[in-house]
Amino acid sequence: MGHHQPPQDTHALLIDAFLQNNRLDHVTQVMGLHPKYLDVFLRTQNFILRGDGPLPYDYRHYIAIMAAGRHQCSYLVQLQKQEFLMQGGDKTWLKGLAHIPQKLRNLYEINKILAHRPWLLNKSHIKMLTKGTDNWSLSEVVHAIVLLVHFHCLCSFVYGCGVSEEVDASETTDTISSEGYTSDMDTGVGVDTLMQRMKTLSEQQEEFSAEERAKRFERVELQSVELGTSAGLRITPSIGHFVDDPDFIYEDFARRGEDSTIPTFRVQDYSWDDQGYSLVNRLYNDVGNLLDDKFKTAYNLTYYTMGGRRDVDTSRFRRAIWNYIHCMFGIMHDDYNYGEVNHLLERSLKSFIKSTCCFPERTTKADYDRVLREFKHSEKVHVNIMVLEARMQAELLYALRVIMRYMT
Repeated sequence: MGHHQPPQDTHALLIDAFLQNNRLDHVTQVMGLHPKYLDVFLRTQNFILRGDGPLPYDYRHYIAIMAAGRHQCSYLVQLQKQEFLMQGGDKTWLKGLAHIPQKLRNLYEINKILAHRPWLLNKSHIKMLTKGTDNWSLSEVVHAIVLLVHFHCLCSFVYGCGVSEEVDASETTDTISSEGYTSDMDTGVGVDTLMQRMKTLSEQQEEFSAEERAKRFERVELQSVELGTSAGLRITPSIGHFVDDPDFIYEDFARRGEDSTIPTFRVQDYSWDDQGYSLVNRLYNDVGNLLDDKFKTAYNLTYYTMGGRRDVDTSRFRRAIWNYIHCMFGIMHDDYNYGEVNHLLERSLKSFIKSTCCFPERTTKADYDRVLREFKHSEKVHVNIMVLEARMQAELLYALRVIMRYMT
């Protein structure tokens, strides 16, 4: 391992976060269960909001508000409104989208698409921003996109861990149907069974044709469609003025229409490691390194425990979660056997992951309590960190691929 510095202890990190923000918000407290991740998360968030970058500070916080608005996350909207004003932001902008500069207004379409159906993003969206009056530079576009996806995905974490309910419990009562959970609510697969399945899978080195792999991917994709989630958004009055076109929500990638020209996104053609990372680093200095660190930390985070058992190699379980999330966004890893998803992720966990990923605003603390019953609180938070990061990588892959196409 070489001369790796020991991670700061959680206590020091929390004090640091407190000093930077004058308070310790719930997100930081919950993430503090995983100090190694919290460290790189805070470094990234501080950099994109307060570090060197092409966008003015008031724009950054307003973009965060626009992003959190897509998922009705009044918790994050309130925090960012305070930050916006502290940066000297014009308070008339807080009256809503009708009161902001046209340049910012023009970003809303990209915000909406990335939040719910990132596969619909295309070159014309980037072109519209970078041409004409009020135009954006490509560096500004990339900075804005990183902010948007960061806050979209942070909404998933906030709702997935039940963080928001402490703040706006009054506003979120009974808006979520429990559809999709009833079938096997109590029959949850136990940790021992899960460990046994991972062991079996690691012993099975099967070989598959590319065709068989693609078939298995499609099967998982179609099964995800069956995990219905109740429709329609109830807009929280306090943030409705930051939301445009509230009916535009996630639709299953697999349902994108028979005549759709949108193919599955194949990671072997465009991946974070090979293309995305260097592009983002080139257009918005250093942020690629931070994001890369954050993805790797989340993906590799392990304590070799599961529900109180020790010395468990959880990598298969973690990979199943990551790839399942990508699958819901139409992203396929060619070297992965998607059969593992069904072996390792029970239906209730898939429902929970789909909900936090695609409809965070419909996820309640009760859903959090109901899923993975034998897992410790910190292990569930770990799953939510995976959701945040895998989703973020999915949104970024679509956005960066489009920017690359625009540039070439």
